Amino acid sequence: MRVPTVRTAVIPAAGFGTRLMPASKAVPKEMFPVLDKPVLQYVVEEALACGMDRLVLVISEGKDAIRRHLENDARLEAFLAARGKSDILEKVRDIAGAAEMEYVIQPEQNGLADALLCAREAVGGEPFGVLLGDAIIVSPPGEPSGLSQLKAVYERTGQAVVALREVALEQVSRYGIVDGDAMDPADPALIQVRDLIEKPSPDAAPSRLAINARYIFPASIFTYLDALPKSAGVEAYLTDAMVQLAHREGLWGYLWNARRYDIGNIPDYISCLLDLALADPKLGPIVRERLAHSSGLGPGE
Repeated sequence: MRVPTVRTAVIPAAGFGTRLMPASKAVPKEMFPVLDKPVLQYVVEEALACGMDRLVLVISEGKDAIRRHLENDARLEAFLAARGKSDILEKVRDIAGAAEMEYVIQPEQNGLADALLCAREAVGGEPFGVLLGDAIIVSPPGEPSGLSQLKAVYERTGQAVVALREVALEQVSRYGIVDGDAMDPADPALIQVRDLIEKPSPDAAPSRLAINARYIFPASIFTYLDALPKSAGVEAYLTDAMVQLAHREGLWGYLWNARRYDIGNIPDYISCLLDLALADPKLGPIVRERLAHSSGLGPGE
């Protein structure tokens, strides 16, 4: 049976970003700058590079900055053109209109499962990727992107797949944790998922394999999302729907080497800024020199 091509990516970006307050009160965390681009642009470019050119962005009221960044701005483009700033104009135009984009509103911030249900009509009956809008994924040099690895697993198996990474035992209570087995000696990174537990204690964790911000689902995931218990003010977990999907249709995990930067976490945000700046041919030498001369200096020195 031919496996449908994954062209649609859902990007949940509706959360308040409370861990970054007050910085995220007026500026969505997805719009925080990382070098010369906001976080969300890295996510959009990741999807486009993988052939996902139909994007469904789940946002909340008050996140107009996201829409403004991803749409054409005739006034700005005219200003840049009139002043001969063609290099900047090209960058601005590159992201605007690069894909078919649809925006849906998540009225209340009730978690990832609810965000996906909000996107259901826009997704339709096709398979789709899910890329968390506040996570930048960077693969080691020379390796395929993490998302392309997931897409390859989906095309090979025809079943849902989720990115995994190994975390320290004391960190398992922050993540959805997978119970599963490597099934292919030729590809030990491929894990057949038996079960998932949302944020277990270290004693209850079946492994240290944590869900890692990227997923590919068949449209049937909405059936399992619909069946989740609904209670006012209580978040339903995507992992509970994924358990049902794993038991009834099959679910794979892929333990990739890509690095995830969780921009909603200040230490990770700082690490992302430093790592990408150090990797940049122009900025790298400047940052290294600055770091070398800042050692031991106090505030304002």
